[in-house]
Amino acid sequence: MSLRARPLGLLAGRVVAIAALIGFGVATPIAAQAAPPSSHVHVCPGPTRGYASCHALRNDARGASATAPTSGYGPTEIQAAYGLTAAASSNGSSQTIAIVDAYDAPNAEADLATYRSQYKLPACASATGCFRKVNQSGGTTPPRADGGWAQEISLDLDMASAVCPNCKILLVEASSASMANLGTAVDTAARLGATVISNSYGGSSSSADSSYDHYYDHSNVAITVSSGDSGYGVEYPAASPFVTAVGGTSLKKASNSRGWTESAWSGAGSGCSSSDAQPSWQAGVSELTARCAKRAVADVSAVADPNTGVAVYDSYRYQGRSGWMVFGGTSVASPIIASVYALAGNAASVTYGSYPYSHRSSLNDVSGGSTGSCGGTALCTALGGWDGPTGLGTPNGTGAF
Repeated sequence: MSLRARPLGLLAGRVVAIAALIGFGVATPIAAQAAPPSSHVHVCPGPTRGYASCHALRNDARGASATAPTSGYGPTEIQAAYGLTAAASSNGSSQTIAIVDAYDAPNAEADLATYRSQYKLPACASATGCFRKVNQSGGTTPPRADGGWAQEISLDLDMASAVCPNCKILLVEASSASMANLGTAVDTAARLGATVISNSYGGSSSSADSSYDHYYDHSNVAITVSSGDSGYGVEYPAASPFVTAVGGTSLKKASNSRGWTESAWSGAGSGCSSSDAQPSWQAGVSELTARCAKRAVADVSAVADPNTGVAVYDSYRYQGRSGWMVFGGTSVASPIIASVYALAGNAASVTYGSYPYSHRSSLNDVSGGSTGSCGGTALCTALGGWDGPTGLGTPNGTGAF
């Protein structure tokens, strides 16, 4: 498969002939994926060869408001759903979460201030050293603005704030959405001292992946990558063996002891890479190795369903929308998981995405739901234990990170 990404938001009835080879010489077909509801808008276009697309999915059915969020989960709910309330109130002051995206969000700092003020989170501004925005080289001259990526950036900044309000935030804006420029931005984030790095973008996984792996090979930094929004199938850099691949769930309030229920979100990327080597920390997972001899996606997960989405503030008008909006997509999940790593505070001692695999008891196992057709196996169906759509599960406190 070439590096050209599968378009995000596949048209109903479209059939992609081959997904990732599962490592035993058998190809796993990608099922026909129904188009998302017309009210769910992929804010970034599908990428061309050598480029990535952002994974933000805007729910226009939930409306937009200039003054206050009218729906969508806020920090209190996200923290409660994942057992993070106590940690979020006290942890993170020594941590820097880097957000890597393409192009410029001109109003990023002001929009971040609006979100944090609305939810009574501590201010995080460049004047105090809490917030910093740089280009992919670390300089202060921004790339050109882009409305879709600006909404992605606001989503990422808001989720980092929601989960780790005491963390510092470093926004690194790549000059374009090319894999090379985004990878350079990841290197810059690591060089500038980020302890965790969130990446909410992807393109098709292919034999060219290894040429980009060096950008994500930072063993003393926790790097998260969203798994994609087009259902069953593997994207890169989520397929890199040097990252934590983050899948997606539908998250709903419930009357059970946890207070919430989760199932696999149908749009989350999942499956088995045809090209990327299986990391050693996946080798002991029987439900994974039974179907995949290479890198399997995902590792862990968090909310991503735009129907159970999160509130985001972005003032840079795009597609007729600005202000308070509701977003989903695995773009929500990646910065949430990155921020949980920051709350845990030990990313420097974690080897790539290995830590959750040795701390599975500190995760909410997710079952129910599917991302496509794979013969009912764990590659696309949320079963007990590891599965492709949700990985090992979702955070239950910081113990798995």
